Amino acid sequence: MAQSNSRKMTAIPRPPRRPPVAHFERTHGRSLPVVEEQSAGGLVLKIENGRPLVAVIARRNRAGKIEWCLPKGHIEPNESAEIAAIREIAEETGITGKVVIPLADIDYWFSSLDRRVHKIVYHFLLEYVSGEITVENDPDQEAEDAAWYPLKEVANILAYPNERRVVSIAMQLLYPDAYVADDRYGDYA
Repeated sequence: MAQSNSRKMTAIPRPPRRPPVAHFERTHGRSLPVVEEQSAGGLVLKIENGRPLVAVIARRNRAGKIEWCLPKGHIEPNESAEIAAIREIAEETGITGKVVIPLADIDYWFSSLDRRVHKIVYHFLLEYVSGEITVENDPDQEAEDAAWYPLKEVANILAYPNERRVVSIAMQLLYPDAYVADDRYGDYA
């Protein structure tokens, strides 16, 4: 068989990953630094009159629109994801929870004007312990509102599909025999 002049296709091994400070990505003709971030939060469950409720917060997105989401925030240096989840939920909602079990890690990318961000958010199932739901003590004032919402219906108001999947995972864990697949939850239903 004659060998053609076309380039031979072979698998090329990926180079080792560079530290975030040295890693740049080309975007619109310029290089942006890539930054790694980690956050933690989750689904705080409270039973009231036999009905499971979930704590949710309302934030404004970049376009200024209100979006409902699960409470979460940055992990501080030397802080575990579990401790960060408890702290961030308390700061954003005024309530204290106790971690029961990890639910899911959400891994995604986004860009700002000066950088690309690779973010991992660790979500936990937490049991409500104490406190009144409020955003009054949110140090960053990111949360504009906080509320208890019925677990069965919370997926209807959450802005992000990944968080709806977190709810789906919690539903499957809490009610394995009663849970019925629902298209709102994506592949995890």
